Amino acid sequence: MPSYEYQVKDKTGKDIQGVLEAEDTTELVRQLKSQGYLVVRIQEVKKAASILTVERTPVKKTGGKGGSVKLDDLVVFARQMATLVAAGIPLVQSLDILADQVDKQKFRLVLKRMHVDVQSGKSFSEAMQLHLKVFSMLFIHMVRAGEMSGRLEEILDRVAHYFEKSSALQKKVKAALMYPTAVSAMAFGITFFMLAFIIPKFATIFDGLGAKLPAPTLLLISVSRYLSVHWWWILSLLGGGIFLFTRIIRMPWGRLAWDSFTLRMPIFGTIILKVAVSKFARTLSTLVRSGVSILAALEIVSKTSGNARIEKIIVDLMASVTRGETIAGPLEKSGIFPSMVVRMIAIGEETGELEEMLNKIADFYDAQVDTAVSGLTSLIEPLIIAFLGIVIGGIVIALFLPILTLTQSIK
Repeated sequence: MPSYEYQVKDKTGKDIQGVLEAEDTTELVRQLKSQGYLVVRIQEVKKAASILTVERTPVKKTGGKGGSVKLDDLVVFARQMATLVAAGIPLVQSLDILADQVDKQKFRLVLKRMHVDVQSGKSFSEAMQLHLKVFSMLFIHMVRAGEMSGRLEEILDRVAHYFEKSSALQKKVKAALMYPTAVSAMAFGITFFMLAFIIPKFATIFDGLGAKLPAPTLLLISVSRYLSVHWWWILSLLGGGIFLFTRIIRMPWGRLAWDSFTLRMPIFGTIILKVAVSKFARTLSTLVRSGVSILAALEIVSKTSGNARIEKIIVDLMASVTRGETIAGPLEKSGIFPSMVVRMIAIGEETGELEEMLNKIADFYDAQVDTAVSGLTSLIEPLIIAFLGIVIGGIVIALFLPILTLTQSIK
């Protein structure tokens, strides 16, 4: 019967190494997992040896697609990693397998470095923490909880489900806003070009006729002449304003003021708030269900909220929870979270089913966002068409009025 050197981690994260005899690696993995260990590495002993030696090999760059690691990439990684771990394949081999499968070169290099780190004795979560630009603290804390509980494959599957829901929500909002944003930008560009470069040529023709021009035409020509002379500094002023705005909202006070305003914006504010509530509920539910402590979970939720106002509310909530208060009380005092959400959280705390209530809140608000986005798209499209009709129609009418006037005078 062959002997195998193994490296495992217990529920406290302590490394354990040794040598055991087994019929094959599958049987050995089954034995180790039945004892509550997380299998990191297994290697057949070909020579008499009792000490596991690990050689760090340099990571070489290989071909692949460029680009940053996106949420969809993490969904696939978490899902595949969960499948491999559930199949009893050790972490070292799992990382090696996935590193050869990913298309993006940046992600491939990250996985190869993680493979080396885990092989040298680091835990999976410790290896992930060295790549914070790729893996969020939410992902890392959940993996750490999975390692400590011995349910890593279940946690990874839960992470993949969470990322899938988050990605779907983001895509819905982006898809809904893409059309009106693109059409509005094109409408502004075309209108500006016509006023600055096309209308002045008509003005020259009208001046040559020597006829008295109607008031709308005179107003249009005055605006177009002003833009034709000063268009460069108008665009510069517009660009400078956008640059200044982006600099201000990067500052803590500016971001807090802007994010607070976006939550109360007409039409769009409702959607932004529903997205924030859904993200808060789903993230907190996923972390609590995975075994992360409530304070650590709230800290992660605050950093991943994406809204400074929500982040401040959660930070204040953490202080209240530390004092022994409930979660529902401070959320109600914030005046941001809907009363239905507060009451459901309060019921969840009273019944001991907080994570279940949070999950129901997230599902409900995901559906609400879907409905609101569809309604917003239906509302914006006719408004854009009406705006374009008024602006373009007004320009055309103003240009044709002198022609009508001249025709009447000839008669």
